[in-house]
Amino acid sequence: MTAGATPELIIHRDAPLLAQAVAARLVTKLVDVLAAKDEAHLVLTGGSVGIGSLAAVAELPARVAVDWKRVHLWWSDERFLPEGDPERNVTQARGALLDKLDLDPAFVHEMPSTNGPDGDNAEAAAERYAAELARYAAPDSDVPEFDVELFGMGPDGHVASLFPEHPGVYEEEPAVIAVHNSPKPPPNRLSFTFRVIQSAREVWVVAAGSEKAAAAHMALSGGGRVQVPAAGARGHVRTLWLIDRACAADLPPGLNRLASP
Repeated sequence: MTAGATPELIIHRDAPLLAQAVAARLVTKLVDVLAAKDEAHLVLTGGSVGIGSLAAVAELPARVAVDWKRVHLWWSDERFLPEGDPERNVTQARGALLDKLDLDPAFVHEMPSTNGPDGDNAEAAAERYAAELARYAAPDSDVPEFDVELFGMGPDGHVASLFPEHPGVYEEEPAVIAVHNSPKPPPNRLSFTFRVIQSAREVWVVAAGSEKAAAAHMALSGGGRVQVPAAGARGHVRTLWLIDRACAADLPPGLNRLASP
């Protein structure tokens, strides 16, 4: 049985509306978090819907309500490529949103690149990022208390760089792992493990498109995280699935649906 909060489902009409809804929800959440404590910890993702949601935040007038200098930004996975490579999640995030915000550079925690201090040693780079997480760790933990972790989902059901039946889905102890021979290029990546994913207060899985309907069905119908890693993307307080109608097409009735605009 997968640990964490039972998923709650919110279905939006299409991918553009989904991105706008995620953006609005995220801004509201950050305002609430920063009203309650000094800093927020947000984990970003890549992918078309993930980056689209960040672009939607950039277009949202209400984003000025967030004190972005108090928001720590992390990544759950990264393509292990040179800094500035257009395929890197952080490069895409900067173009979509981060370069438009007044951020504290020390709070933007990029995963290492191949031209970083560890070169092309992905294992050392994973250890370096784990050490960065530990610097901001919550009490009795080796990682921060993440307020929200955002995840996209691939058609195969992968989240972060944890792919079905790939070695990474079995890892428990490290906070961050090197992923080699990825089924999706590029072959070398860095990724959170399920332990870190499930340490977050809230996990939001954001997905759109009919090509992801089968994976959504498996993940939300009791599939195991080895076969469909998205099933293991759960927060310990709340798990939200924010998807469009095409992605929801195969879902069984009776799931915990919060809204269906």
